[in-house]
Amino acid sequence: MLAAFFSIREKVERLDDLATKPIGRLLWQYSLPSVVGMLVMALYNVADRIFIGNWVGPDAIAGLAVTFPIMNLATAIGVLVGVGSSAKVSIDLGRNEIALAEETLGNALTLTFINAAIYMTVFYIYLNPLLRAFGASDATLPYASEYMTVLMPGLLMTNIAYGMNNIMRSSGYPQRAMYTMLIGAAVNVVLDPLFIYVFGWGIAGAAWATVIAMAVSATFVMQHFFRKGVSVRLHWRTLRLRWTLVAGIIAIGAAPALVNAASCAINALINNTLAHLGSDRDIGAAGIMVTYTSLLVTIVLGFCQGAQPIIGYNYGARNFHRLRRAYFLAVCAATVVTFSGAVIGLLFPRQLGMVFTDDSDLLDATQRALGICLWAFPVVGFQIISSMLFQSIGKARQSILLSLLRQVIFMIPFLLLFPRWWHLEGVWLSFPLSDLCATVVTVFLVILQMRRFRTLSQGS
Repeated sequence: MLAAFFSIREKVERLDDLATKPIGRLLWQYSLPSVVGMLVMALYNVADRIFIGNWVGPDAIAGLAVTFPIMNLATAIGVLVGVGSSAKVSIDLGRNEIALAEETLGNALTLTFINAAIYMTVFYIYLNPLLRAFGASDATLPYASEYMTVLMPGLLMTNIAYGMNNIMRSSGYPQRAMYTMLIGAAVNVVLDPLFIYVFGWGIAGAAWATVIAMAVSATFVMQHFFRKGVSVRLHWRTLRLRWTLVAGIIAIGAAPALVNAASCAINALINNTLAHLGSDRDIGAAGIMVTYTSLLVTIVLGFCQGAQPIIGYNYGARNFHRLRRAYFLAVCAATVVTFSGAVIGLLFPRQLGMVFTDDSDLLDATQRALGICLWAFPVVGFQIISSMLFQSIGKARQSILLSLLRQVIFMIPFLLLFPRWWHLEGVWLSFPLSDLCATVVTVFLVILQMRRFRTLSQGS
């Protein structure tokens, strides 16, 4: 009985922090573990690309770049559930609806398994045609196919680890969420060189290392929700789908999911354009560029995940002053990251490329790509945090619009038009110009929403 009393007390204190603790300290408390956790997630892919590029060869890293669209599709489906359910849990807890938050958790887990069963079946049946459509050549197809064939079960583990980790963080356990990712990253970093180099498994070894590492992370994150005294527990009865909950999860998670799905189309378009205008080395350069910018975006997403429970909870509790402060602090932190990353990439593009390869042609292509793509990258942090703001308060339409601005509404037309005029440089120019155009629209929508918060504050 005494243990139950203290577990309830801990639960109340964790939720009370979201309503009363100074925003700066709270954002740091939630964001630091989240940033570390997201960086750990990124390490799975970065470690694979570094080991593959240095120990297997430039064709292998180009083959790995061809797999990005398929992995983005799988990630998009996982994000749809993971982000949507975690944002909804935050709002439910802000309204003190704990039973509803637990139902959201159970429904999210069921949706994750259903979605994974569907996309894994499709990917296994149509793997090689999909890789061809996404830019694989005769030289890179064997590497891409071998990697994805092994990795496919790991995509389910990734969805479970990522989605349930988001809910763990949203329900008041940011440090525990970080530890579950750290454990998986440690496993991956140890197994990568062992499987690739010592055992001689090549690109398949990198895939096996990732599958095992993600399975470890998924196991650790799931055991959290069966523990007594946690804010949100998993009950078997909540696994049965409630379509009103499913609709709410999908509505909120649609924006970031569409971003990942759009990334699939963008990567496919980029790879095919580069294959037509350039070579496999240019596709490899795009892979290195995307890896570097994704690492920076990962840090920004860590700030998103740290701010999201604070914004969602305080929106549910109608504490709009705290909500606005959390948003502005998150924007400042994210902009520091994207600005610093852009400066480093512009000043040292060749050195960044040398982390992945020593092939001179691939290094030349990477230097050209980074030198153009990163000019407007400093504004990307503001865009991502702003999309998270609307997602966290349940404004699905605005969040979807902001998420699609860079990746679809501006980027795809630019990718179709600019290469006709400027050839390879036109592909790289599409990135900074879409960033700048998207920023103009984002500023307008954020100003309107801040005015609405001010009106709601006065009416409270």
